[in-house]
Amino acid sequence: MAGYIDELRAALGEKVRTEDFERFAYGTDWSPRTPKEIFPPDVVILPKETEDVRKVVEIAFKYGIPVTAGGGLTGMAGGAVPIHGGIYIDGTAMNRIMEVDVANQTIRVQAGCTMQEIVDALEPHGLWITNLPESKWSCTIGSEIACDNDSTFGMRWGKILNALLSLELVTGKAEVVEFGHRKSHFSSSGYKVKDLIVGSEGTLGVITAVTLKAEPIADERSVDMILFPSMTRAVDYLNRLLKAGLAIDGAHINCKRRLKFYTHAYKEKHGHDPEVPDWAEALLAIIFSGDKKVLDFNKKYAFKVAEDMGGQLVKERDIVESWWVSKHTLAFEPYKQKWPKTQTEKKFGACDPGVPMGRLEEFYKAFIATAEKHNLSILGMNAYLEHPNSIGFSLSCALFVNYRDQDEVNRFRLYFEELSKIAVDMGGTMSTYMGDTNLRVPYLEYEHGPAVAYFRELKKVFDPKGIMNPGKKFKWEGGGTCGGGN
Repeated sequence: MAGYIDELRAALGEKVRTEDFERFAYGTDWSPRTPKEIFPPDVVILPKETEDVRKVVEIAFKYGIPVTAGGGLTGMAGGAVPIHGGIYIDGTAMNRIMEVDVANQTIRVQAGCTMQEIVDALEPHGLWITNLPESKWSCTIGSEIACDNDSTFGMRWGKILNALLSLELVTGKAEVVEFGHRKSHFSSSGYKVKDLIVGSEGTLGVITAVTLKAEPIADERSVDMILFPSMTRAVDYLNRLLKAGLAIDGAHINCKRRLKFYTHAYKEKHGHDPEVPDWAEALLAIIFSGDKKVLDFNKKYAFKVAEDMGGQLVKERDIVESWWVSKHTLAFEPYKQKWPKTQTEKKFGACDPGVPMGRLEEFYKAFIATAEKHNLSILGMNAYLEHPNSIGFSLSCALFVNYRDQDEVNRFRLYFEELSKIAVDMGGTMSTYMGDTNLRVPYLEYEHGPAVAYFRELKKVFDPKGIMNPGKKFKWEGGGTCGGGN
């Protein structure tokens, strides 16, 4: 079987890497997993063009070799970990800005561009890309689409599908196909196959280029935090603002515990965690933008409604700015950031379900109870609002997990499964931004039932040999899934 690597070398030369120290780096991501659960690929490819990817998949198809594509490897559930070895395609070398069309407010880029690189390309033209995750400095647009990631500004602009116009895909048959509607914002022509690729986790093909719609940069942006006695009250408040006609750029409902994670810089500066009143169970971060007069009016109106509903504006700006730096600007101070500082002993681990708006408080209690049941250290819950101009939750139910302790990692996976199923039982979904990965393979039918049979047929159309990111969404027929507790 090693002959396929020789063919890769003949076709791609120095873009093929097989040294142990190079392969090892691709065997894990940010998900909690022990050192024994790191799965390096057999060979790493660093393509520069779509044709490079096509050649790789053509050879993989010939030999039936697994192909896993990835970007910044910032996923938290193992979605791009090559659990069956084979070929890993590192898309980060495909990071060319192909076109900025200012008149039509679109941008065409290779799939390895990070979200920050796209922002930087648009900014001189007074434009920006509205879907920006917390990991924008390392998250690539290809990965963003493959995982259907969250955004800081989802309440106004939605998720990546709302910005995605068109994409180029190398299918599991080594065919290069463009799906979408070019530079039009919508279309009723053909099937909406482009939408199918969003959240597909690389199981249908490798995304190599995309066209996105951009938006004008607002004159000003403001970020504030409001304390509420419950999460339900925070949700009711947002509904009041929407009913009044306010455009809210972003809204994030943090529990008390989660705020401490996002205000790590505050603790570094002041020597203690922010003081939050005992009665406050929810902390709503709310973002507005626009012309200064409109912005000032929106804020004045919003704060008056908050006061009427028992909310209290956080006046200590250090708390707000600490959250904003951690969530969005990511200004770096060595050894003082929340990620490296808090990851020295235990690793960030999260479950990402979604529940109907009326059951948020109930689900929060279930999250706490489930974590305590499995004796896990609770970091807290953040409810991201990710549906344009309405209430739609993407939840981060986070814990600290000792990834050096197999028993604790296993308990985390039991928690992950149990909480995922609780969300489905409440009329929700198991995943809102991580994807199914191999973690949810054993119980995918719990949410989708007979529809899973149709999912399998769709995969066969794009990937008849089942070689594209095998073990994710479905058990691989070429071998059992490994890692992730399966």
